[in-house]
Amino acid sequence: MDKEINIQQLKDKVKKFCDERDWDQFHNIKDLAIALSIESSELLEHFRWKTNEEVKNKMNDSKKLEEIKDEMADVLYFLLRIAQMNDIDLSDALDKKLEKNNKNYPVEKAKGSNKKYDEI
Repeated sequence: MDKEINIQQLKDKVKKFCDERDWDQFHNIKDLAIALSIESSELLEHFRWKTNEEVKNKMNDSKKLEEIKDEMADVLYFLLRIAQMNDIDLSDALDKKLEKNNKNYPVEKAKGSNKKYDEI
């Protein structure tokens, strides 16, 4: 389905969902950013103190994978909501950030390197 829907369509879905519930009154950028951080932390809880093998097993467990997908959807929801309410073009923001990262971490210095990023 990722190949069939664009970011604007996702933002529109989120807007419709929130409009139907009259949630604009509760959603401001500060509270949405806090919610985004909380949901990101809930996603991280699934991996805390786990070995790579334990994570792999978790991702192969349909119940655990469903829980992880739910947390990922929550993170995406709040990111989309922030962008939708503040007229932020996420595709453009990503392109600009990748351009900055390309300058900061050029392939010839970063590829295959185990140096800390601040040493590149």
